[in-house]
Amino acid sequence: MLSTSKKACTVNPLKMSQPIGAALAFMGLKGAMPLLHGSQGCTSFGLVLFVRHFREAIPLQTTAMSEVATVIGGLENVEQAVVNIVSRTKPEIIGICSTGVTETKGDDVEGFIRAIRQKHPELDGVALVSVSTPDFKDAFQDGWAKAVTRMIDQLVLPAAPDVQRHPRRLNVLAGCHLTPGDIDELRDIFESFGLEPLFLPDLSGSLDGHLPDDFTPTTLGGIGVAEIAGMGQSSWILAIGEQMRGAAELLSEKSGLPFTLFDRLTGLSSSDDLMAWLARISGRPVPLKFRRQRSQLVDAMLDGHFHFGGKKVAIGAEPDLLWAVGSWLTEMGCEIRAAVTTTQSARLEDLPSGATLIGDLEDLEGMASDCDLLITHSHGRQAAERLEIPFFRLGIPTFDRLGAGHQLTVGYRGTRSLIFDIGNLFIAQAHEPNPGTWRLPEEVMASA
Repeated sequence: MLSTSKKACTVNPLKMSQPIGAALAFMGLKGAMPLLHGSQGCTSFGLVLFVRHFREAIPLQTTAMSEVATVIGGLENVEQAVVNIVSRTKPEIIGICSTGVTETKGDDVEGFIRAIRQKHPELDGVALVSVSTPDFKDAFQDGWAKAVTRMIDQLVLPAAPDVQRHPRRLNVLAGCHLTPGDIDELRDIFESFGLEPLFLPDLSGSLDGHLPDDFTPTTLGGIGVAEIAGMGQSSWILAIGEQMRGAAELLSEKSGLPFTLFDRLTGLSSSDDLMAWLARISGRPVPLKFRRQRSQLVDAMLDGHFHFGGKKVAIGAEPDLLWAVGSWLTEMGCEIRAAVTTTQSARLEDLPSGATLIGDLEDLEGMASDCDLLITHSHGRQAAERLEIPFFRLGIPTFDRLGAGHQLTVGYRGTRSLIFDIGNLFIAQAHEPNPGTWRLPEEVMASA
């Protein structure tokens, strides 16, 4: 059952805003510059958050709306920002994400873009995509999903009835719960079946931590605008995460292809389903290396189930991440005692949890008092200390540990890694017997 907290205010936020979710989606495109249409503070917050999580240079600009500009309207600010970005950084695409202040004013950003293009023909070679992401509603996952849907709407060319399909090309719509490491793992899986995956967005090309040959003020890599335009000529569509359903439906409509949606790729059964689907569409048997990885996962499950069985877990995460990890933990024998998320999702109605709440970290802490493990992003570390229970960092932002961008949660190898990482936390908390454990109570000794 999914319910919403009735508190008057958020005390310790779990949720992150729509604009930064949309901005991160644009960072999965090659030569991109996300632009937040709002005050400088909105952009500074997102910039710091992403720098601390990925530990990389983050391309993110602002229209720097002042009080006066907000009242009068933001056309001049958007125009100046777009022209300056194009002249100085030469991007392939600018993704314009609205914020609460400009949404409250009611700025017509689509109208702004038309006026700017008429006035500046030199911008014809640059894609300008705007997405409505007011931060006073919805959450990070919603902003990501809306941005991907707008990319498809604005950039993908409709497929002609007699289009020549690329026989091995696979469109993959990746949810925000997938890390660059997850996307790298999935690319390896797809290519092992002889497929050519196009990920939208592709954070593995832009935020995977590689060192470029030359400095660039825009994103370092990712999927290009021309590749997005040609996605209608692919042969299959795969969406990962319930958040990608709307984008998959739109891409299906523009390409004439049906889509397949996997709500999660964490766990043995979901990984098996993915392998069976890939074998079917590719016409190839599952490669031996994945058969071996499956065997290793089953062995890890056997080794770990002694430590997972009966454990009570509290999780706070975006809906698709909560669904993937929570469902897998239940399969391992854990009980999801507390589940807190940030926004609505149809999948969470089926989450095997006593109650799922749209709330904050204060709610999660209050529900987790008798749990054996707390799972959320780095802002949950103080709650875990107060509760004196193990803490597993998962999601954005993770700023007090290295390698957050390469954390692996999908497929056989990702699931095995989760078993080892979380299982070791349970083992570390186990109480070893000692002579004091064996000693009879004093009252029993006295009556003997």
